[in-house]
Amino acid sequence: MKIIFSGGGTGGHIYPALTLIDAVKKKLPNAEVLYVGTEQGLESDIVPKAGINFVALDLEGGFERRFTLENIKRAANAILSVKKAKKIVEDFRPDVAVGTGGYVCGPILLAASLMKVPALIQEQNAVAGITNKILSKFATKIAVGSELALKNFPAEKTIYTGNPIRAEVLQAKKSDGLKEFNFSSDLPIILISGGSRGARSINLAMVDVLLNAEKNFNAQFLHVTGKGEFGSVTKKLSDANFNFDNPKIKIVPYLYNMPQAMAMADLAIFRAGATGIAELTARGIPAILIPYPFAAENHQEFNARALVEVGAAKMILNKDLTSEILSAQIEELLNNPGELEKMSEASLSLGKPQAADEIANLILDLAK
Repeated sequence: MKIIFSGGGTGGHIYPALTLIDAVKKKLPNAEVLYVGTEQGLESDIVPKAGINFVALDLEGGFERRFTLENIKRAANAILSVKKAKKIVEDFRPDVAVGTGGYVCGPILLAASLMKVPALIQEQNAVAGITNKILSKFATKIAVGSELALKNFPAEKTIYTGNPIRAEVLQAKKSDGLKEFNFSSDLPIILISGGSRGARSINLAMVDVLLNAEKNFNAQFLHVTGKGEFGSVTKKLSDANFNFDNPKIKIVPYLYNMPQAMAMADLAIFRAGATGIAELTARGIPAILIPYPFAAENHQEFNARALVEVGAAKMILNKDLTSEILSAQIEELLNNPGELEKMSEASLSLGKPQAADEIANLILDLAK
């Protein structure tokens, strides 16, 4: 069996694809996989390192959400890309094509559909991206990560599966995290991350939160700044005479072992990307969500509101974020363990830990 996967630009499109590839391989070890992405996206580095065959399409970027001359140029480029995509599909001869988002999916899934290859798209967010909205007219099946996304697609071919979650996230144990990061089980642990590249607004707010935490919080903090932000954060803390030897507060640029960190977390401070939310809810981690305000169609705020409405998370809009507001929210939750417990239960109720397995079955059924 041969399967083309395509998804690119950000980790939010790439890691779901890699998780689905793992799930398919567990069911069908001899399946042959080809991943199509772009040279400019993170996938050109991440996918080959995962040992997966990778081919790049030369694309100039997604469409702006208004009429511009640049969009005309990109439309012409997209038409040429469909021709290139058609050649890739012809050479590989897949039994099924799968897209997990990002503009690179457009040419590949369109070419596959035109050649009568069954196609599945996986939409992670509560508000569908423009590429997936267009592709929905050609796709055979659509798997959505949020119930709110069901209304964006034709009902007869759309299924609410939840978003695929890495097996390591589900398998990691709290004891693994405590040992990995040398934290105590006696104090609550707060995990802060703005995503793989970091989030400047969260990092800026966290500087004063961490300075305050040295004296006033009976908790432990693991703050993941993002590689590009690490120097700036540590300099601000150093200028304020922060004690970097404090065993209760750890600041790192990046985590390769995020599953272990999530396994020990009692509270998370995150952006509201679909993959992060899927992992939080699968583990039932209460969260303070700060949606990225420039996400397409403001989808991160819609993602966050879905959790807030059931009591699984608190939300602070990026424009309202200050260290004082964030500190007060953390303190309020730490002083109310009963509320944290209710938030955890509500979070678990939204979790879809078997999503990858369910979507893998859909992919294999389409291929047959």
